[in-house]
Amino acid sequence: MTIHGISPDVLTALEHVLGQSGVAADAADMAKYLVDWSGDHHGGALAVLKPASVAEVQAAVRLCGTLGLAMIPQGGNTGLVAGAIDIGTARGAVVISLERLNRIRLVDADNFILQADAGCILQHIKDAADEQDCLFPLALGAQGSCQIGGNAASNAGGVNVLRYGMARDLIVGLEAVLPDGALWNGFSGLRKDNRGYDLKQLFIGAEGTLGIITGVEMKLFPKPGRVETAYLGLPSFEAAISLFRRARRQCCDLISAFEIIGAECMELARLADPNIVAPVTTPVHVLIELSSSAAIDLRALLVDFLAGTMAEDLVTDAVLAESGAQARAFWAIREGLVEGQAKRGYHVRTDLSVRISDIPTLIAQARQFIELQHPGWISQAYGHAGDGNIHFNVLPPLDLAEPAARATGATITTGLYDIVNALGGSISAEHGIGRTRQRVYWAGMSAVQRRLVSTLKDALDPGGLMNPGCLFPATETSS
Repeated sequence: MTIHGISPDVLTALEHVLGQSGVAADAADMAKYLVDWSGDHHGGALAVLKPASVAEVQAAVRLCGTLGLAMIPQGGNTGLVAGAIDIGTARGAVVISLERLNRIRLVDADNFILQADAGCILQHIKDAADEQDCLFPLALGAQGSCQIGGNAASNAGGVNVLRYGMARDLIVGLEAVLPDGALWNGFSGLRKDNRGYDLKQLFIGAEGTLGIITGVEMKLFPKPGRVETAYLGLPSFEAAISLFRRARRQCCDLISAFEIIGAECMELARLADPNIVAPVTTPVHVLIELSSSAAIDLRALLVDFLAGTMAEDLVTDAVLAESGAQARAFWAIREGLVEGQAKRGYHVRTDLSVRISDIPTLIAQARQFIELQHPGWISQAYGHAGDGNIHFNVLPPLDLAEPAARATGATITTGLYDIVNALGGSISAEHGIGRTRQRVYWAGMSAVQRRLVSTLKDALDPGGLMNPGCLFPATETSS
């Protein structure tokens, strides 16, 4: 007899290590851990393990290794590429949720360092930094539920990458449980440490395939005392990139965000909030934010900059936020269009990266591909243009049944990847590879890159038990 695929003896052994509250094997109790945020992917698990300490993570990993159980580390489960749920590992797996490891361990405002358990929610980390008059700049739409360990494991991006970099750039040290249960503590508080290999980089972006991150040590920054936000209207994406080039030179590192939004996305934003009103009515919208902790007159800088661009018709309309509430209303448009897509239902979702100068070409070629090859489908272009990241998503006709939409969607995704590859870009700018992109990722590697990646995997996880099927095709997880 088995209980949801797991034998009573194994279940008893897991409960002995983690306690009954640390193991869920009932279908109802596991349900929320086995579906992704989008609802596109549903998985299975033999059990969900919920360790309450780093020592319990170690004990769980050791026991799973002894039993030959594959392990899928999971943070807030807000990812979009099925990196933290099992959607096809034939031998089954246990999910190891880090949600109970949720302490903020240290906030050191003098050294601008914060240490936290991997299960700490990103917003809680940002709030803790704010209480010490500091800033942790990682900013994502899911920051109210995503966890910092998952942010590190997926090398999360967000709206502030332009100024502060990806998660990789914000992490000083890591703590991780290795596939044999050993604990590696890479905390030091040092901004500069040139002693050989930078081991933390092995785990950042590895999506739990080399070990389980249990703690993260992060950089803090002085909290900006001044923030200026403007919502701009432009005639084209070419104009938007020209504007960015000029802003980068004239406003320099004071730019904290530069987002572009195709006007077609507004309908989706209103699905999330019918009261949303676009400040401009042009084909392309730009949301630009400047911030500074110093006594710099950002308002004058932004006004002078925009005056010059409007005089040359580069910008045709501009609304400057007169309050924090108005600035938040501008950002609600950017956040709402993502929520609106989810409300509409299944759609093709991409996370493309090209050189900044190639953004207009990418969008033009992708739009033409959809218009010619898939009439009736609706293109949506928006993203973090300041760092070359465009989310080119495509909505199916409303009267198309979902199975047919998904079949066509797979063809559309392949076509969009072909376009970005021809431009020398990447199929994943910030969402990671997970399980939905792993075959494309693997097929696109050179032989040398494949050998290096496989060597790392086999050296650290020779049994292939850490997140099998993620990043690596199932047949490639071990040599």
